[in-house]
Amino acid sequence: MNKNLFSLKDKGILFSGATGVLGSEMSKYLARQGAHIIVLGRNISKVNNLVDAIKAEGGKADGLIADVTDQEDLEKSYSELQERELDFDILINAAGGNQKGAVIGPDQTFLDLNIDALREVIDLNYLGTVLPIFTFLPYFLKQGYGNIINISSMAAERPMTRVMGYASAKAGIDNLTKFLSVELAQKHGPNFRVNALAPGFFLTDQNRELLTDPSGNLTERGKQIIDHTPMDRFGQPEDLLGAIHWLCSDASGFVTGSVVKVDGGFSAYSGV
Repeated sequence: MNKNLFSLKDKGILFSGATGVLGSEMSKYLARQGAHIIVLGRNISKVNNLVDAIKAEGGKADGLIADVTDQEDLEKSYSELQERELDFDILINAAGGNQKGAVIGPDQTFLDLNIDALREVIDLNYLGTVLPIFTFLPYFLKQGYGNIINISSMAAERPMTRVMGYASAKAGIDNLTKFLSVELAQKHGPNFRVNALAPGFFLTDQNRELLTDPSGNLTERGKQIIDHTPMDRFGQPEDLLGAIHWLCSDASGFVTGSVVKVDGGFSAYSGV
């Protein structure tokens, strides 16, 4: 067998949430490996900037504008994708985020939770994954194969203080991933895979103020996290590249229903 199991050459990847800190690094890396990246996002300038950045490096990229929480918006982007004859083999769902109102601070209780903010966090993280799958799955079914990769979080497996809304939504992503892996394989065949990538603690625009102070030193919460991470550091975007490459490639062809942890050992450490 001469086939390169890890080759991504000419694979089409429809990538929501690609314009974030982690998503942009993953999308640019995958493009360098020969994949054609279709950036799906609601911010036109961010989508165009990422597409231009990929092309500037010699990669192949296109952009689609849609809000992943708006089914009608997604349906329009699907129609545009078909009109432009943009093919894809892989759907990566990386849209997500948190809101202060869905966080329970150290001086607050559960009753201080902002339900509207919680609903928005769940809409973005959970429905923002469900709806793209719901919208683009018919394309996969028509071509007879498809690879779905959801972005989860270590907060899904080990609930932590404060980030109740985000953690609850990501726990839903883990469950959805496992459910769909069985649903698609049993009803549509073995050429459909669904997995998730679960990053540990990576410094992003969303959590930087929570984990570090203005001088860049660790906050008390940041120290707690590092103390419970055997590798003794936060993750860097490049730490995700090998895992996302593997999940996108044929090398993981018999892998479905898995949540792949990239967390520096955080989930393995009991604290003692």
